[in-house]
Amino acid sequence: MESTTKLYSLNYTSANTYLFALLFVVGNIALPQLCHLVHLGGPTMLPIYFFTLIGAYKYGMKVGLLTAILSPLINSLLFGMPVVALLPAIFIKSVLLAVAAGYMANRCRKITLPALLGVVLTYQVIGTLAEWAIVGSFYLAAQDFRIGIPGMLLQIFGGYALLKAIAKR
Repeated sequence: MESTTKLYSLNYTSANTYLFALLFVVGNIALPQLCHLVHLGGPTMLPIYFFTLIGAYKYGMKVGLLTAILSPLINSLLFGMPVVALLPAIFIKSVLLAVAAGYMANRCRKITLPALLGVVLTYQVIGTLAEWAIVGSFYLAAQDFRIGIPGMLLQIFGGYALLKAIAKR
């Protein structure tokens, strides 16, 4: 018997959109702070993207987009990380993640590992190409693929586990 999965597509006119976005932004502030306690924890674990994925997949692209824009901006203003020079690339990847996750959730209507793998690869590949265009160095742009594989795995498997845990809510 397959369990029921509730996925939403909230609108900007709904107070719940802003409430959920705020909760996911708080998560995207707290998780990076924890990861940055470890040497290279941020670039390795890619924590700024985790709750953007969860928010966009569970509550829709609009919650994801609010989370994608506000999380790096607030983190940068409060903690200086990410540094301002990295914000354009992180904004691009965050927005791509929100769009890909919202689209995939709407298309699949269920939570699957292949769907999350597709979301993560989509935003990472396109985001890496965009970052390459911005920084002019493929080596620097491909950092997520060089040292961020644990973070991508966290997004796929951790995201799957968390989405499944909140699936019926």
